[in-house]
Amino acid sequence: MAQNGYDFYLNKCLLPVAPPKLSVKINNANETVTLINEGEINILKKAELTDIEFECRIPQEKYPFAVYKSGFKGADYFLDYFESLKTSKKPFQFIVCRKRPTGKRLFDTNIKVSMEDYKITEDAKNGFDVLVKIKLKQWRDYGTKTVNISFNMEKPKASVEPQREATTSPAPAAAQTYTVVKGDCLWNIAKKFYGNGSKYSIIYNANKSVIGGNPNLIYPGQVLTIPAA
Repeated sequence: MAQNGYDFYLNKCLLPVAPPKLSVKINNANETVTLINEGEINILKKAELTDIEFECRIPQEKYPFAVYKSGFKGADYFLDYFESLKTSKKPFQFIVCRKRPTGKRLFDTNIKVSMEDYKITEDAKNGFDVLVKIKLKQWRDYGTKTVNISFNMEKPKASVEPQREATTSPAPAAAQTYTVVKGDCLWNIAKKFYGNGSKYSIIYNANKSVIGGNPNLIYPGQVLTIPAA
């Protein structure tokens, strides 16, 4: 854990120096219209994709305040990693773990995102270090449905196939319970039981009375109901 109590992960890559500032924008999709006799009204819609921005320092030298999971790595390692996130054209997890200096855990951020763009700045006042400004956008899984239509002499019949998943989900046959341990998040719990972390909302919706209003905030010792998918 970094000295300031914040760890930033881009997929499995821990940034050596936690950014001093993080901007998370939940974009609005509501629509305001004017009715003839009622005046303006606001039509509430599901929020648009979230935008995330931050600027991080990538050291070229090993500083005592920098954190590395497996020993010091130069800036070229991280710049190559950022490039791979962009060129792979695949979403990944953006995770921020927060703790107070006393060790008390604060809320975490865990969201699937895509790498939109990043800007590399080299400035003499920063020595050999580079600054990288990164822009991420929330990713929502999506798919298509296939409709098979068969005809007979009477009338056509249609059947809808369920949405195809990229992987099989070893979902529990019946509801069961799970006790939260340190380091857990709903994404990982859903991946454990369903084989797909994006199904975390199934667990959250079944345990709102236990978790509360923030699905990113769960605590060790909480007993969660795991519904059958």
